[in-house]
Amino acid sequence: MEPTLQHIRDAAVRIAPFVHRTPVLTCATLNRMTGAQLFFKCENLQKVGAFKMRGASNAIAQLDPKAAVHGVATHSSGNHGAAVALAARLMGIKAHVVMPDNAAAIKKLAVAGYGANITWCEPTIASRDEYLAAVVQRTGATVIHPYNNERIIAGQGTAGLELIEEIEHLDLLLVPVGGGGLISGCALAAKSLNPKIRVIGVEPEGADDARRSLAAGTLVPPMSPVSIADGLLAPLGEKTFAIIRRYVDDIAAVSETAIAHAMRTVWERMKIIIEPSSAVTVAAILEGKVDIPGRRCGIILSGGNVDLDRLPWKQ
Repeated sequence: MEPTLQHIRDAAVRIAPFVHRTPVLTCATLNRMTGAQLFFKCENLQKVGAFKMRGASNAIAQLDPKAAVHGVATHSSGNHGAAVALAARLMGIKAHVVMPDNAAAIKKLAVAGYGANITWCEPTIASRDEYLAAVVQRTGATVIHPYNNERIIAGQGTAGLELIEEIEHLDLLLVPVGGGGLISGCALAAKSLNPKIRVIGVEPEGADDARRSLAAGTLVPPMSPVSIADGLLAPLGEKTFAIIRRYVDDIAAVSETAIAHAMRTVWERMKIIIEPSSAVTVAAILEGKVDIPGRRCGIILSGGNVDLDRLPWKQ
């Protein structure tokens, strides 16, 4: 069943003991540079350094006690795995995470540090699925899909709910797009509270399956996605795409150069750390992919887990 605004409101209450209500920051310099009023929802300051803690907490908190005994399992390049690991630990449940062996070092350390049992796989969707199936077969754990899950979507939507309730009269909402859990939940919340708001997704040019899918009206599989925004390489899910088709107005794609520039600009001007997957929304503005002058624009900064030994402007 597709989530509703009430599911998102219920999720907000359910996850309150496990997550931060993250701040909304502004930046006078970026406002001057863009000619708009920008409001940044800082999920880079969330527990585990990413919005993923919201969905993971909501999904795991609703597990049947009999299923919880066997733990939870998922696959992730990092942020979702860390969130599942921490949420499970806080609720006294075992967590199993399948990770690609080329995941960012900081994300590998985070998943391990939160106590998950890690299984390494090749960096392909097929390999992830294969190893996850084996883990479930061996442990009986419940799969917590990173995005194609109604409870995950509702949990991620609480970020948009908080932003829209805190900042009135937004004209636009910009959200990164990977598998679609964040944007589908945030778009649902935003459009339910303010039908006039324009919701724009942003993804890398080298992983633009969401843009092509929305244009085609059907799911278009990604073609060997490549980007420094490693958290946005997952393909859309059927459940997230159905919500995106109903509530998202457009999807923009940005260049790798723009992502790196936007990331550095936020570090320098706002004095906060964001990862490349967060920077795509700012990149869309700085690269002129979204018309925002004179408008009030909400921006989801999705995470801040950066490998400091591999900064994109030093590669």
